[in-house]
This record gives sequence, structure tokens and C-alpha cells, in this order.
Amino acid sequence: MSIAAAEGGPRHGVDEIGRVETRGVDYIPADERNSTPREMGVVFFGAQMCFGIIVLGSLPVAFGLSWWASFWAITIGTAVGTALFGHVALVGPRTGTNSAVSSGAFFGVVGRIVGSIVVLFIAIGFYALAVWTGGQAIVAGGHRLFNLPEGNLELAIAYAIIGAITIVVALVGHATVVVAQKYLAPLLAVLLLIGIVVKLPDFHADYAGGEYLLGGFWPTWLLSAVTSAGLALSYGPFANDYARYIPVSAARRAAWMSSAGLFIGCWFGLIAAAYFTTMFADPTSDFIYKLVAGLPTWFAIPLVIVGLLGGCGQGAIALYGSGLDTSSLIVRLKRVNATLAISVVSLALVYLGSLVWNAIDLVAAFITLLDVVTAPWLVIIIMGHFASRGRYVPEDLQVFNVRKTGGAYWFHNGWNIYAITAWIPPVIIGMLLANTPPVLTGPWANIAGGVDLSFIVSSALAFVMYGSFLVFRRDQTLGLSTATGDAAQLAHHTEATPAPALRTEVETS
Repeated sequence: MSIAAAEGGPRHGVDEIGRVETRGVDYIPADERNSTPREMGVVFFGAQMCFGIIVLGSLPVAFGLSWWASFWAITIGTAVGTALFGHVALVGPRTGTNSAVSSGAFFGVVGRIVGSIVVLFIAIGFYALAVWTGGQAIVAGGHRLFNLPEGNLELAIAYAIIGAITIVVALVGHATVVVAQKYLAPLLAVLLLIGIVVKLPDFHADYAGGEYLLGGFWPTWLLSAVTSAGLALSYGPFANDYARYIPVSAARRAAWMSSAGLFIGCWFGLIAAAYFTTMFADPTSDFIYKLVAGLPTWFAIPLVIVGLLGGCGQGAIALYGSGLDTSSLIVRLKRVNATLAISVVSLALVYLGSLVWNAIDLVAAFITLLDVVTAPWLVIIIMGHFASRGRYVPEDLQVFNVRKTGGAYWFHNGWNIYAITAWIPPVIIGMLLANTPPVLTGPWANIAGGVDLSFIVSSALAFVMYGSFLVFRRDQTLGLSTATGDAAQLAHHTEATPAPALRTEVETS
């Protein structure tokens, strides 16, 4: 009997292009692992080919950096963020489920709610950003081509179009999201590359920048690098939405391929935006409208295509991932219903954020906050994964989802105090150190001359604290499954979980 069947899930899941996926966060059996490392690479490359991501590359130049300073801040920051993403992508093939549920191996099967909240926070933020910027591109392109109005009504209509396409793709599920990225990614990348070539005569690599946002070069440069790192690492909580469909034997290749796709996609999109922004008379002005105005009229057509389809790709990933997690938190909700509910809430926030609150201006602060909250969580998962040698008991990760208690990852009423303790203080201290004016400035922001240490310190502190627990309280920190490594022994400690014969322990190859 399969794990899914033992837990009341579908015996044979559906994951085909154009058909509604029937799996949620339940364990994906080996005979349903139908994805490939190359597909993971394409998914995480294609997700970057939208204005919601590309626009972030304008920030280093808007902060006052020169072209080359922006180039290196983006390159180094993206590399750091990708490193965290790549390691967490190793987990899903061994747990057979997504990142948040997998994190239960270290935070506890109830404590993994922390991961679900992180996913919702990131997903709604990036979904809104993708729809906002995509809508702007459609409206600005329509104005450039046909002299159509550029008011709130037109934006609202554009948001509705992008939202409808995005919701449909996310509702259908995994296979459809993958194939959409497979065909959209090359098209959108080529269109963006054509725009770069068109503007090449106007580009000057000696662009010297402007007034530094934080008053000095290094504080401003580090803020830019942290913003770039935040983009890449923000995909960590979504990595295993796709890695769970990868066979265990291909886990390492999938991690490498998805990391390569993510790095190239993030780097290319961010560098392209910095490149275009150096040609704006005012780098701090609205990126989308300036981009449309600065390119030839005929190029408004490709920009509208990128706005429409690029927003779909990024938005579908956000909604699909948050739908998975919501369905695991509210066990009566199936994945489709949960995704629909999250879609309605997210789209409502898109309208409020753009047309009522003007929340687009909060982007830099959102990325910094994202770094501080997400990075320590990812650090703990990665350290726990390697400390446990990639060994899991997948059935026991599912007990919360099927309203049971006990198991290898029950810890203290479902919470692992050690992991929670290693996450909360780094997040609090990171907030105190944050320096992203005028929105997010912590009381310790000037402790290093204005340099934003929030991401670095929160990550390092989580590493030190969790590492100390692994050294001095290893068995309690990792749980029974990794302390004993013996499924038969483990059964003695488990309450209301599947019979020992149904247990499957997954190890690294």
C-alpha cells in the first residue's frame, strides 16, 4: 500500500497538462514522479521573465549606484541568494512534499506553520508585484500604440486580464505550470534581449550614478546586493512544489539545474533593468512607463506581451505554492479550492495596493523584510537536512494534514522548540538592524555606519544558534527519525500513525 493511500489520499494522482492536478501536499509516490531536472531549471528561469521581477533590477541605479557597481551588486547578491535556494531544493525529492510540510522535520509537524506563513507572505507580495507591473506595461503599451487612456480604470481591466489567466493556470496545477514556463520562457527572454540590442547605441558603461540613498557607497551597495539576494532566496520556499515530482535518484541534478535556471533568470532580468535604468533622465521615476516611452513605438507590442504573459508565469507560481500550503493548513480544503480562495484574496490586495494604498513604492522594504524572515528559516532547513543526512520518514510529516498526532516529528505537541528558538531571535534582531528608508528603518540601523546588516546578521545568527543545538542537543533537535535511523524502533514512539509496515525512510543516494 502506498503512503498516500494509507493517509486517505488518492491512490493514483493526476498530473497532466490541461487536467486538474489531484495531488496536494500529500506524498508523491515514486511512480508519479514525472518531472525532470531540466523542467525545474526552465520553471525557475521562466519565472523571472516578467516585469514584476525585472523592475527590481532598477533599484541599485535608483539608489544612486553606477552601472558597474550595480552590475556587481546584482551578480554577487543573486549568487548568494541562489546558494540557499539550491540546497533547500534537495529536500523535496526525499520527503515527497513541498517545502513548508518538509520543514516539519525540523520545526515540528505543527511548527511548520511558520513555513506556510512565510510562503503566503512571499506569494502574495510577488503576485501583486507581477500583476501591478504587467498591468502597467499593458496600459502604457496601449497608450503608446493607440493613444488609449492610462487611468485607473484601464489598469483595473489589465489587472483582471492578467489575474484571470494566472488563476486558471494555477488552478489546473503542476504539469500545466511547468509547460507554460517551458514555452513562455524562451519567448519572453528573446523579446527582452531584442530590447537590449535596440537600446545598445544609447548605453554608456561609464554611467556614474547619482546621490547615494544611504549617504555612502558601501551602505548603498550592500542594500542593493541584499535586495538582489532576496529575490533569489525568496524562491526557496517554493522549490519543493516542483522538486517533489523529481525522482530521488535525480535530486542533485534537479537542484543544480533549478539553481542554474534561477541564477541565470534572476541575473538576466535584473541586469536588463539596471541597463535600461541608466538611460533614464530620472532613475527614480516609474520604471515601466519610462521603459515604454524610451523604446521605439513598435516595441510596445513585445512589451505588452511580456506584461501579459510574464505576469502569468510569475503569478501562477505564487498562487500555486500558496494554494498548496493553504490546503495543508485548512485540511477540509482541497488544493483547487484553497488556490481559488488565495487567488481571490491576492487579487483584492492587488487592487487595494495599486489603486488605494499605492503600495508599489514599498518594494525595497518588502524585499528586505522578506530576507530577514525567510533566510533564517532556510538556513535551519538546510542545516537540518545535511545533519540528518537527508533521511526522512515521509508518513510522519503528514500527521498534521490528516488530523493525527505523534510520530518522529511530533517533538513537543508538534513544535520543535530548538528550531523555533533558532528562528525567532534572528528575525527580531534582523528587523532591528534593517535600513531601508523611508519605510523600514530599525533602531539599530546605524550601528555599522548605515550599512544594512539585517540579512547577514539574521542568517549568521540562525546558523550559530541552530548549529549549537545540533552540537549539544542533536537528538532532541533533529527528532527521533534521525536520532535512531531505525523505522522499527521509531514505531514504538509513534502515536496514531500508520503501521510500521507502511513506513518508508528516504535516504540520499
